[in-house]
Amino acid sequence: MKTTLLLTAVVVLTGLASGAAGEPSAAVKQIWEKDCAKCHGLEGKADTKAGKKIGAIDFTDPKNQEKFTDEQMFKAIKEGVKEKDGKVKMKAAEKVTDEQIKEMIALVRAFKK
Repeated sequence: MKTTLLLTAVVVLTGLASGAAGEPSAAVKQIWEKDCAKCHGLEGKADTKAGKKIGAIDFTDPKNQEKFTDEQMFKAIKEGVKEKDGKVKMKAAEKVTDEQIKEMIALVRAFKK
């Protein structure tokens, strides 16, 4: 529990430090638009053709947000996601720092309505 609270605080503070009112940095926005939005959509709705095909998560749905912790999301971004048969469902982020991953998590959390 303490670890979760600490990580949440770090994510929030990282987000606040990255731009005005918790806005993600320009670099993280660019990463999202270039790599993540293909499946998750620009607004996190997973309403793209590729997103629908692979069953990407709609990050605007609070119920979907509750299904994973920040730690799980960090690992998914850093290491990628594989299906049970080993097939890659989501590639690991390349050339992304741990701090950028934390910003990305804050960005995803902000999609929740």
